[in-house]
Amino acid sequence: MNLFFDRRAKAKILHDDFHAAENLAEELLSFLPDTATRPIVFVCIGTDRSTGDSLGPLVGTLLEEKQLQSFSVYGTLEEPIHAVNLDQKLKEINAKHFNPYIIGIDACLGRIKNIGVIQVANGPVKPGAGVNKELPEVGNIHITGIVNVSGFMEFFVLQNTRLSLVMKMAKTIANGIFLANQGYSQKRWNDLNWDQEQGKINKA
Repeated sequence: MNLFFDRRAKAKILHDDFHAAENLAEELLSFLPDTATRPIVFVCIGTDRSTGDSLGPLVGTLLEEKQLQSFSVYGTLEEPIHAVNLDQKLKEINAKHFNPYIIGIDACLGRIKNIGVIQVANGPVKPGAGVNKELPEVGNIHITGIVNVSGFMEFFVLQNTRLSLVMKMAKTIANGIFLANQGYSQKRWNDLNWDQEQGKINKA
């Protein structure tokens, strides 16, 4: 869990906005590399033992059910990625995927007016930064969801975060990633066709 809301975020999306999933997909696609040679990997961080910190594994489970074609997903309710195993899981991911483009997903705490906001931002997410834990940074970009208020007894606040809010946010994030997956698959298909056409033209 990342305890602090990054004010430098490129995008802030209210989870219950009517176009939230579409806006999230659009932001994601603007970040993803054009080349199809880099595998796209989502690393969903958190634990099912804390309501507020379950956002990541909930997203991972929802994405696993959607069986994405273009993206790989790690971190689910069944197999969460958290402080204890984060370093090892990242090593496994980098060993399995050559030069992966990683998107870190995590819950965070912030100002009361920002509860329910999803952000997409450049650079890695920093799990445990708010509680002085030395954990690896995760991602070329990151998605975080503000699930509750920061500043006082953070672990207690996380334990008492409403599951209904976390679930709604997880569904919005998963739906946005699913739409991005469809858009990315279509783009790769169009690029492949364009390359083939260019190849035929060049051969002529």
